[in-house]
Order: sequence, then C-alpha cells, then structure tokens
Amino acid sequence: MLVLDKIYAEGIQIPKRLIGSNIIHLPTMKTHVFTQVTGAMKNAFGGLLFEKRHWTHSVIHETLVDLLAIQKEIHPGIFAVMDGTFAGDGPGPRCMVPEVKNYILASGDMVAIDAVAAKMMGFDPLSIKFIRLAHERGLGCGDVREIEVAGDDISNVNFHFHCGDTFASHGQKMIYWGPLKPLEHLLLRTILVPWSYAASRLYHDVYWYNVIGRRRVKQALHTDWGKLFLKY
Repeated sequence: MLVLDKIYAEGIQIPKRLIGSNIIHLPTMKTHVFTQVTGAMKNAFGGLLFEKRHWTHSVIHETLVDLLAIQKEIHPGIFAVMDGTFAGDGPGPRCMVPEVKNYILASGDMVAIDAVAAKMMGFDPLSIKFIRLAHERGLGCGDVREIEVAGDDISNVNFHFHCGDTFASHGQKMIYWGPLKPLEHLLLRTILVPWSYAASRLYHDVYWYNVIGRRRVKQALHTDWGKLFLKY
C-alpha cells in the first residue's frame, strides 16, 4: 500500500473506519471561488484531510485528483448523489446565490458527475483543471461526449452560472497565486495563522451575511424547497 504509507508518513490521518468501507458522497451543485465548481470530487476535501487542509489550497486541483486516487484505493465502492434542487451561483461556497433548479444527479463516477454538473452550470468541464487532470489520469470520464446520461435530456441545459470573487476570495487568491505568494508560509502556516480565521469570520459572518446573505436566505425560504425545510 505505497500510497497509504505516504499518507501516514506525511501526517494525513485517514479514519480507520473509512478504509475498506463503501462511501456515498452527497454534494450540492454549486460554484466555487477556487475550483470554479465543486461537487463529488471536492466533497472528499473535508473528509480525508485534517484541519490544516488549507495548506493545499494553492494546489487545490491536484489535491482533489490525488484524493480521488486515494479513495479508489481505500474504498471498495464510491457513489455520489448530487443535490441540484437548490444550486449555487456566484462566488461560492459561502457567498453563493441560491437558485432553484430541481435536479438530482447520481453516479458511481466522481469525475463524470462533476463534469455533467459543470456543463449544466454553463462551464466547459475539461477547461476545469481538476476535472481535466482526473480524466487524463483515468480516474473517471470528464468528457461529456463520452458520458451516457440516463433520465431527463439535459443536452441543452445551461444555467449560465458564473463564479466571480468577493473581497475575501480576491485576497486569498493574492496569497495563493498572486503577488503575496512569497508570504503564504508566513501568513498561513505559522503562529500568525489565526489572523486568517478572524478575518474570514469578520468578513463573512459580520459583514457579508448581515448586509447580503440574510436577504438571500429569506428569499430561499420563500421557495417551495424553503417552505419544506421550515416544516422539518
């Protein structure tokens, strides 16, 4: 188990219960400021990586592909059911715009389900790096022309979603890929790192939610799905 030996050597702790277990991912169809879209493949990001997973943001696409390769080694079976009843547009995942789309996707191919979801949202799947890399490594099919879709005809579905940025994500990208890259280790991997948590809480929870997000939540709760949620 060469891959697992490397994982443990680097201090990435996979819960023993996951090894040898079948896995069902339950992602939401939405956009993401770092990866353009997020779905079944990125769902493993919070499950297999520990609390320092933000260290991999600068190589997020490669990380998602490696995580899928690890999953294929440690899980006998992987399946995903993606919720597109509410889909997320805009600078997701935290600042997205909820859109009622009423779709449910399911597949045993994590690359294929993300590719189809990306196409439905209005993106070229193979232009999205993690989908293209996973397709090229043979971890799944990212070319929608080669994917058989059962059920509704979605060949002409296009939500015309876009991703965009917030003030916070623009700052993060400057650290991971922009002019502040030389400071990444100092800012995000030393005792200074709590500043980033505080800044995120201040921006998202204090400013963004109260100025923008709260209104979007109220609008979402007035939809049929929102009314159903309130009955729970």
